[in-house]
Amino acid sequence: MNRKSIIIIVNLLVYVFAIVYVTPIIWTVISSFRLEKDLFAYPPKLISEFTFRNYTNVIQNTDILAYFKNSSIVSITSTIITIIISLMAGYALAKIQFRSKNFFFTLFLSTLMIPMQVIMISIYFVLARIGWINTYWGLIIPPAATPTGVFLATQYIRSTIPTEVIESAKIDGASELKIFWRIIIPLSQPVIAALAVLSFTWRWNDYIWPLLVVSSPKYMTVQLGLALFSGEHTVQWGSLLAMTTLSMIPVMVVFLAFQRYFVKGITMGSLK
Repeated sequence: MNRKSIIIIVNLLVYVFAIVYVTPIIWTVISSFRLEKDLFAYPPKLISEFTFRNYTNVIQNTDILAYFKNSSIVSITSTIITIIISLMAGYALAKIQFRSKNFFFTLFLSTLMIPMQVIMISIYFVLARIGWINTYWGLIIPPAATPTGVFLATQYIRSTIPTEVIESAKIDGASELKIFWRIIIPLSQPVIAALAVLSFTWRWNDYIWPLLVVSSPKYMTVQLGLALFSGEHTVQWGSLLAMTTLSMIPVMVVFLAFQRYFVKGITMGSLK
């Protein structure tokens, strides 16, 4: 088999994988404009009545604007904090020499093997003691510092930013904080974009943590709002699909805004 045949086969496999991945999303969007009785029709109807009724029900019968506001506040604020913490830790672990640096880096990576569910109750008790239950800070702060973000930032800074540039800045009298703001951040745009997309997506789609921390409707996020359509005996499939479609829009907008740097940030941050 020659090289050209291998490339054709690989491309076909990529297209097949892309179609399989995108099909449920397309089905969700199309079904959100269908009547609920047509969703379970047998045999399935490829063409059915087009309607905005599901979206109307969502807008009129739910507090969707409040859900989107809460998710936006939590996701954006948490993403900003994640980027700052990850870059600062990444800069320290990649370029600053101090005792036991490799130990701390290994310690950060080892936390990747600890599921959130293992420490969730302990974090909840801490938040309860400081009065952060049913608050934005209770939703934002605990998941903000991620070992994945620290790992990506460390590897990116270590592999792409020359140590000589930092040493030259120190010779010129620049402090560590000035080096961070004037050199590290401007040269780390790809990994910042990758962290922004990943962190925003994680926080926007998070369900378990808001479910644990929030009991007041005032702080409910989009994912908790979606759960309201699933009752004990019935599920409002039409409204659920409509709100699911709406909930995908912010994530798609963020990805499209940062896609130019996203792949580069992921690949460079994963290699030394």
